[in-house]
Amino acid sequence: VQLQASGGGLVQAGGSLRLSCAASERTFNGYNIGWFRQAPGKEREFVAAIRRTGFTNTADSVTGRFTISRDNTKNTVYLQMNSLKLEDTGIYYCARSNIWSIQSTRYDNWGQGTQVTVSS
Repeated sequence: VQLQASGGGLVQAGGSLRLSCAASERTFNGYNIGWFRQAPGKEREFVAAIRRTGFTNTADSVTGRFTISRDNTKNTVYLQMNSLKLEDTGIYYCARSNIWSIQSTRYDNWGQGTQVTVSS
């Protein structure tokens, strides 16, 4: 079962969005969850990840602006994005992994993603 990303939209530079990643308990429970993004013409890149225990890691490009969190009672992971920049534009995907990694190849159950567009 795929993870379902939502919450994207159009926002002005400097604004905020909160993305959600939801799944069934069986798909979500006990796994590390990662957020990745892909801009047009670019490769998919790591954004943030959270362990099943709550430990987090964020890419240097978003550290201090983006926060990842999870609510295990709701089988949902959130990505709070503040101070958005034009270069944050892209499709944001969430996926799960048994391994603590920033490599997209280590993740599965990719959903369709949610579009984030930051305008000037």
